[in-house]
Amino acid sequence: MPKVLVSDKLSPTAVQIFKDNGVEVDYLPDLGKDKDKLFEVIGQYDGLAIRSATKVTEKIISAATNLKVIGRAGIGVDNVDIPAATKKGIIVMNTPFGNSITTAEHAIAMMMALARQLPEADASTRASKWEKNRFMGVEVTNKTLGLIGAGNIGSIVADRAIGLKMKVIAFDPFLTPERAQTLGVEKVELNELLARADFITLHTPLIDATRNIINAEALAKTKKGVRIINCARGGLIDEAALYDALKSGHVAGAALDVFLEEPATNNPLFELPNVICTPHLGASTTEAQENVALQVAEQISAYLMTGEITNALNFPSISAEEAPLITPWVKLAEALGSFAGQLTETAITGVKIEFEGTPAGLNIRPMVAAAINGVLKPSLGDINMVSAPQIAKDRGITVETTTRDQQGAYEGYIRLTVTTERQTRGIAGTLFANGKPRIIQVKDINMEAELSPSMLYVTNEDKPGHIGRLGTLLGTLGINIANFNLGRAEVGGDAIALVSIDGTLTEPQLAEIAALEGVKQAKALRF
Repeated sequence: MPKVLVSDKLSPTAVQIFKDNGVEVDYLPDLGKDKDKLFEVIGQYDGLAIRSATKVTEKIISAATNLKVIGRAGIGVDNVDIPAATKKGIIVMNTPFGNSITTAEHAIAMMMALARQLPEADASTRASKWEKNRFMGVEVTNKTLGLIGAGNIGSIVADRAIGLKMKVIAFDPFLTPERAQTLGVEKVELNELLARADFITLHTPLIDATRNIINAEALAKTKKGVRIINCARGGLIDEAALYDALKSGHVAGAALDVFLEEPATNNPLFELPNVICTPHLGASTTEAQENVALQVAEQISAYLMTGEITNALNFPSISAEEAPLITPWVKLAEALGSFAGQLTETAITGVKIEFEGTPAGLNIRPMVAAAINGVLKPSLGDINMVSAPQIAKDRGITVETTTRDQQGAYEGYIRLTVTTERQTRGIAGTLFANGKPRIIQVKDINMEAELSPSMLYVTNEDKPGHIGRLGTLLGTLGINIANFNLGRAEVGGDAIALVSIDGTLTEPQLAEIAALEGVKQAKALRF
């Protein structure tokens, strides 16, 4: 019988779930705070169920001689050394969807409190001032709510806001027109959202593309009197720019549950009367805490008793027997997806994945999950191989797979085609004898390119002198070329250069490359 340690506070129902599934469980909710004691006993257990108090460090993992799975009741796993766990073959799971309703409701509550200045009015009344005329609020009915991010939480916020008779507009590069119609929202570009919204609420992960998405430039494009709510991630808003906009009166108010630095104990925004602040309470309801506790108990039990893997952050669903054969193909599928995802800038409507030869005879599910993960990760960030298919489904992205016997020159290959609102982009790859992935086709153009950590992708007109100019410019910019791969559809048509480089390209460097004569697209890729 497998044995699980619960080292943080979970509900009695969650503990009972382990027992009902035939798992022996030790419920020691204060043990997680005693790292020495945890180090001493962790070797006895097959599973570990935690919240945020238990710190699963590399040292703890080194003593976990029997540990097979760590389950976090909640989303964040900053308290788990995932690389160390992965190296030791320990699955790390979380419960990414258990807090969605609670976080969405908190955003709506913050919006209503902001509209009616409730915290300030409460403090004034408690001070016996009765300043009825001071706190003139605004209705949300018939106002326009701008959603930045229309994923799982954002879609719930949209539903609640529509129920309040608000008009909802949404900016999300991965929101398809069909999904927008289903949600009852109008899909718009970011600049249009900024110009039209009376309230703006953020529901997007913090990645490079979204960091400081609300900055001074963005705030200048908003209508005077806009109100801003952030219950997603600190860092999405430039706090200094927001402070200035609030101080000037251009922004009427802000309601913030998250901050760039947390715990937030000395933030300049606290000085302003038109700011509502809460200490990262998005997931803090009894129901949400119960939901994630029950989910993590079910997930750990399923893995230990049947081998089922759900919401794993560091491993796809692969059996021990399959691993040696399938893992290289999984890595290729994710790389192909990442290639396409990094080049995609508009909403994805469909993904088609074709397996020919060797990979077609394997379990394709982890390869499909890896490919979708690769496609979505550049824009969504907080995603993994297990959650990616569900997120794609939630966003209305159709996923089609095809398997067939070997027909061409390669013993096996994977072709991935991404369809967006504007175009269809295909990429194919294979594995060479050494197990290393190779690109063999991009946009129906045959080529052969080994993937490297840093690459430059250039599409250009096939004209004499272009490659020479590109090479010269890279040299001038101090970029060392490790490998140069070329392909073209036909003489004088479109051509592609895939350049493996040392180091990374800066935005100014990329701009110079894009400005070269004949260049249609230039993109820096990371793998």
